[in-house]
Amino acid sequence: LTDAQLAGALGVSPRSLERWHAGERYPQHESRDRLDAMVALQHRLRETFATWNAAADWLHADSAYLGGLKPVEALHVGRIDAVDGALEALDSGIFL
Repeated sequence: LTDAQLAGALGVSPRSLERWHAGERYPQHESRDRLDAMVALQHRLRETFATWNAAADWLHADSAYLGGLKPVEALHVGRIDAVDGALEALDSGIFL
């Protein structure tokens, strides 16, 4: 993900993300929860796909499960739960 996409997924501004990276600020409660969700999503991607290239391809492909959005687009607007659901469907053998 780009920094802008990650910031969108976390519901913060790109500047806040920069401050976290620099150690100037630290994520607050809701942002920490979203960070935890993103880490869990990353682990799930590792379990689902054999390579990071395959995971990246899936993240950037249109998804019928997400109503035609790419998972990366859903993440950008903060829909971590929807992307996790799409991965759950894929893991369950539902290929939409």
